Formats: sequence, structure tokens, C-alpha cells
Amino acid sequence: MKILRTKKLVLHPAFRGGLAALLVGCVLLPVAIVRAEETVADTPVASEALPELKTLDGHFPFDVPETLEQWESRAEQLRTRVAMATGLYPMLPRPPIEATIHSVVKRDGFQIEKVYFESLPGHFVTGLLFRPTGDSVARGLNADGKRPGVLCPHGHGGRMMRNDADKMKQLIENGDEMYMESGSHPKLARCATLARMGCVSFIFDMVGYADSVQLSYEFAHRRHATRPEESVPAGSDPELFFSTPAEARLQSILGLQTYNALRSFDFLASLDEVDPDRLAVTGGSGGGTQTILLDALEPRIAASFPNGMVSTSMQGGCACENACLLRIGTGNVELAALMAPKPMGMTAADDWTIEMMSDGYPELKQLYSMMDQPDHVLCESLVQFKHNYNYVTRRIMYGWMNEHLNLGLETPIVETDFPAIADDEGAVWNDDHPAPVQRGPKHEQAVLGWWNDQSQQLLEDCLGKSATEKGFDRTIRPALATLFDLPMPETSSVSVSYSDPVEHDSGATLVSGVVTDETRRREIPIRKWVSQSEGDASSDGTVLWVHSATDETTDFPEWSDAFAAQLENSKTIIVIDIAAMPTDAPEGKQRTNPQPRRASAAFTFGYNRPLAATRCGDVLAVLSAFQNPPGGVSLVAPKGSAAYVLPAAAIAGPFLADATIDVSGFRFADLLHQDDEHFVPGIVKYGDVDALAAWRAPYALTIQDSKEDQWPTTKAIYDARDASDQVQWQVNR
Repeated sequence: MKILRTKKLVLHPAFRGGLAALLVGCVLLPVAIVRAEETVADTPVASEALPELKTLDGHFPFDVPETLEQWESRAEQLRTRVAMATGLYPMLPRPPIEATIHSVVKRDGFQIEKVYFESLPGHFVTGLLFRPTGDSVARGLNADGKRPGVLCPHGHGGRMMRNDADKMKQLIENGDEMYMESGSHPKLARCATLARMGCVSFIFDMVGYADSVQLSYEFAHRRHATRPEESVPAGSDPELFFSTPAEARLQSILGLQTYNALRSFDFLASLDEVDPDRLAVTGGSGGGTQTILLDALEPRIAASFPNGMVSTSMQGGCACENACLLRIGTGNVELAALMAPKPMGMTAADDWTIEMMSDGYPELKQLYSMMDQPDHVLCESLVQFKHNYNYVTRRIMYGWMNEHLNLGLETPIVETDFPAIADDEGAVWNDDHPAPVQRGPKHEQAVLGWWNDQSQQLLEDCLGKSATEKGFDRTIRPALATLFDLPMPETSSVSVSYSDPVEHDSGATLVSGVVTDETRRREIPIRKWVSQSEGDASSDGTVLWVHSATDETTDFPEWSDAFAAQLENSKTIIVIDIAAMPTDAPEGKQRTNPQPRRASAAFTFGYNRPLAATRCGDVLAVLSAFQNPPGGVSLVAPKGSAAYVLPAAAIAGPFLADATIDVSGFRFADLLHQDDEHFVPGIVKYGDVDALAAWRAPYALTIQDSKEDQWPTTKAIYDARDASDQVQWQVNR
């Protein structure tokens, strides 16, 4: 059906320009059209200070939705968030694994084999494969003679972490461990016992640990400072991790590590003896973080035991546990809940999980009960122990896997000793299997180049001239809705207060005011201009005019010939004074979290919305307050506001009669630094301003820019919506 173009407001040529925005879904849900409550205030002012940025040490409660339908909708959003944050939306290719397995090491009841394979071209994953032998072989088999497979992300310390004799004496005395030998390798001990229980288990190296030598441990886990070469335009070829181009495409060490974990799961699941219906994952600490993410991304996981990281407190202190977008409005408990209703167990210890029994576990229990599976979630209190995956915790995990992988073993399952694994016995690389030569920055470039190429191919039907309505709606709309995750506020949550009106020299009436967004606790300063001149009533309408540039030379910096012409035509203009909003950052910058040894944008944008998303919410709040005047509402955005007005116009959809935005050559891809006020992680990957403009289709939009031919996605999607007459360009000269 042809979309009829709405009435256009006549603008002064200096400010003719359009907006390209994109909707969260194909159809906006209806919102009640009610004017916000208006009051008169003596001195309305904007907020004096912003709340502190959230950090990994904040509080991350899990608010369980009231209904299963609400949870299912929320879970879908969270899975998209996790996939995007890890750089796996859409999912990178996962072809069959071609692994090299060599050099058997034997112990009583199990054997160890060394494994390496390419998770992506030129990047190797290494690890140890544990298989049952002797009396263990008969355990765990199903009717087809297949046995469970358990993936074991190891966490910080590495799979070969070994406690010395003094440490072991202390751990045994405290009750953490039982045996001097096997207990000295606590990460390998769980793999060995799982094999003795009849499972195949695989423990793979996190980036930079043991035989994962292509990126160093210090770089991936103990990063102190940024490198000068990381500050290059966001649209450059992604060359280095932590750089502006990498963050603009959501490429991170966490993402690489998560992809390696998924490929390790693929390897384990591909083994002939492994039962595809009995696949499980368990890891502790940083391995617990990996387990949470795997549970969210891999539907084949049948049982899980993420230990030491399911908490409403500290969320993970390493760069390998953090990524932009990951925990904005959520946290590890809610992310772990994505496993529901499948079995998931864990313990609480004397660490950041110490409050789980009263804050986190009850909410998980509530969700599982809603799903009629209350016994499928477990959190055992072991707060007498410090942060651990010790013998006592492992014993609980063994019972959990025994029950939910249908092993049928007598309980309790008791760990038995074995001689410690020597370093050479655990080493994957040797003379016959030499370690890869490509390492360091050159390897970063190769990994990120492949990653970017694959993502572009996967998005081929979503962006550019080849964009289709189906491809765009399937992938780009949900992605943009995650980047700018603030819907139109309910009118009941916004209010307007005014000071006394004054008369301007032009004869117009001016009233200063504040729009209060109660939900976000934001106060947005506005100025309401009402023309006193007579004119054609049919041209009446309210214009939202975005003022983004600071100008202290005049009391009313928006006033200009163009503004006067607009006021004469539309009669009422609401100026949204973004420039007056506090940012607590130098001009042109946005706030970041200074974290020693954590030089990564993830420690800011993994927990906090970028400034552009916050400002987008401010525009939407004002629109919600003035959404139903006679003649409708149009949006006019002069130069400098495209980063947040484009998405606001898209989200607003039919609540705006038209949107006119002066883009003037702005591109996210040109930004050099992650603290730039306009920087949005991931936006370059998902189409930059061109995709934001297409997001608004099929609603009326005018774009002012230097070149019309730089908007292929917008044209393709408006054409696909049979609404090509609803988008217009005006070329800047």
C-alpha cells in the first residue's frame, strides 16, 4: 500500500534537511495520546549533576517479570544483547572442526589427549581432552553406546594452574581439598573425575593462557594503557583489539574468547562417542562467565554449572569478561537465567557471590517455578570458603551432572586421587606439533580482518544497495533497538513545568520550562516559543527544535532568521536545549570510567548507555510530553545532533509528522576516540547513519547532507516499504 506523505512544514533554506531514522520493529505499538501534566514553576532548571557511572562493582538485581510471556520477550532481547556484545550477531561461521589430537597421557580411570584446532583461519584453540578408561568406560553410556560431553572453561589461573605444597597443606587443612597430588591441579581434577564418571570432558585455553600463545596473557588480561595506534577513525579497517574501529564493530577479547568457547563446544559435540542430547558446560570464576555466555548462545547445552560468577555484585574484573553493551540494564544473574528452564547449578562463597542466597537465587528459583521446573536450579551455600572451585564445590557439581546427564551413578560421588599432571604432559605444542608463528599485533590484524569480512558478508542483504526488507527487519532493526534501547516514554511518566511567560522583541511569547522524565530521572530544559502573528490556521503545528551547540553570547542561541521563519510558519516551537544538559565531561566528550589496569571502553559502555543514547531518550521524553497538539509534531534538528536525533525520530515513528535533520557529513565512522560525545559502540558494524535513516521507514523524513548517493540503505528500505516519496534529500553545498 502506498504511504501518503504527510504535510510538510515550510523551512528556511538554511535549515532544510532531513532525518533518517529506523524503527524498533516493523510496526510501532500504540501509545496512549495524552498530554503530559503541565504546571507552573518559579525557576525550572536542568539537573545539576548526573548519577555516577555504573561500574562492574555495582548492584545488578534480577527483577523477575510477572508473566512467562513477559520473560520470553525479555529473554529474546537479552540473547540479542549477548550476541551483539560478543560480536556474534549475526553468528560467525561455525564449519566442521578439523582438530589434531595427539600424545596420550594415561592415569587410572581416564586418559588425556592434547588437542588443537583453528577456530578461525590462523587462530588456534588448544586444550586437553579427557576420556574414560578401564572401569570408567562402562559408565554413562546410553542405549546407543554414547556418553555425555562436558566442556570445562577453566577461568583465570589457567588450566595448568598448580598449587604448591604449602598452599595444598593450607587448603586441605581448611577443607577445600582432599589430596595433595590431584588437588594441586583443581581445574584438571574436575575434568578427570568427570571422565571417571563416564563423560568426555574438554578443557580449552582461554586467550593468553598455557598454549594459547598468539595473544599474550598480559595483553588479554592485564592491560594497563591504550596504544597510540588504537585512536584511528572508527571506519578504518579494524586492526587492533581495544581500538576505536574494533569497538565500533563490537570486536573484543571477550568476543574472541566466547567464539573460541563455542568452537570448543562444537569440537566436543562432534566426537563420535559423545551423546548430542547430553552436552553440558561448567566453569569457575572467569570460566563461570564463559559458562553464562555459552548458556545464552548455545541451545544444545542440556545442563550447566556456572560457578563463582552468578551474582548481583561484582560482574567480572577482567577485559576478557567485559564487552560494550553486555550488562546495560542487566547483570550476571539475569543473563544466567537465560538457561531456564534447563538445569543450572552453582554455589555461593565468601566472595562477590556471598549474598546469592538472599539476592539472586530466590529470583532464579521464582523464574524456574514459573516454568514448572523449581528443582532445575540450585545454589548451595558454601560461604565458609573463599572464592573457589574446590573439592566441596566440585562434589556438588558431580552430583548435579550425575542427575541431569542421566549417568545413574551411586551418590555421593567421591573424587579419588591421581598423580599430578606434569607440565610436559599437559603441553600441547612440542617438536612434532610446533606452536604457531604469527603472534601479537599482526595476529590481531588477521583475526579482526577476518571477523570484519565475515560480518560484512553476513549483513550483505541487510545494508547497502542490496538491503532487503526481510534482511533489514530480521537483523538491523533489533540491533539498532539494542544500541538505542530507550522506547517512547509513557505520557504518565513525563511532566512539564513552566516559568512565567515573557515577551520577546519579535512579539513572540517565550516560556522557559523543564520536561521531567520520571522513569529515567532526567530533567530536560526547554523553551516554548509561541508566535503572536496571524496566519493560515492550516499551517499551525508544533515543531520540536533541537539545540545542540553551546552559545553563551546570547540568551536565546536558537534565534536566527531561519528560526524566525519557522516560528512564523508553525506558530509554536519547543526548543529542546540539549546544550544545557550537564555531561560532567570536557566539551565534545562523554564520561568514561577510569579503571586502573582496565584500559577498555567495555568498562564504561558495558554498563552505561553512551551519551548519544541518553540524549536520544531526552528527545523522546519531550516528544512524549507534546505528542498530540493540533497540526501534529515535526522535528527539526540543525547541525550537530544527528547522532541522537536520527534514532529518536526512528523510535518515534508515526508520532512525528515529519523529521528534518541536518546531517552535514556526520558519520560515526569518522570518530577517532571512544570518549567522543557521539561515539556509539557497534554502530559502524550495523550501518552508521544510513541504517539509522532507514530505521525510520516508512515515515516522512528529510535529510540534509553533502551527498545524496551516500544513503543506499535508506533508499533501499524506503523503496521496499513502497514509501520512496516519504524520504527526501537536500544536498549541502
